[in-house]
Amino acid sequence: MRRAARKDENQKSIVDALRKVGVKVEILNQEDIPDLLVGYRFNFWLFEVKDGDKPPSRRKLRPGQQKFAERWAGYPIVKVECLADAFRALGIEVTG
Repeated sequence: MRRAARKDENQKSIVDALRKVGVKVEILNQEDIPDLLVGYRFNFWLFEVKDGDKPPSRRKLRPGQQKFAERWAGYPIVKVECLADAFRALGIEVTG
């Protein structure tokens, strides 16, 4: 049985902001797989949310997450530390 994944503090604000601009977001909430399945403009991404306020050593992929990324090589798995990272990955430009 899989355990629930740990959530970074910034995940909720990123998810809420993405949904507000029309991005589809599913929280996957399983250990060792990316945190979010994201759909935008008929494309899919997997986002791994890391807290950009933590030291770099705490923002690395855990061993199970790294193995997942290796198994899914070639598919977009994006490490997101802030909303700007998410927008950049999706090609959403922020104005003003």
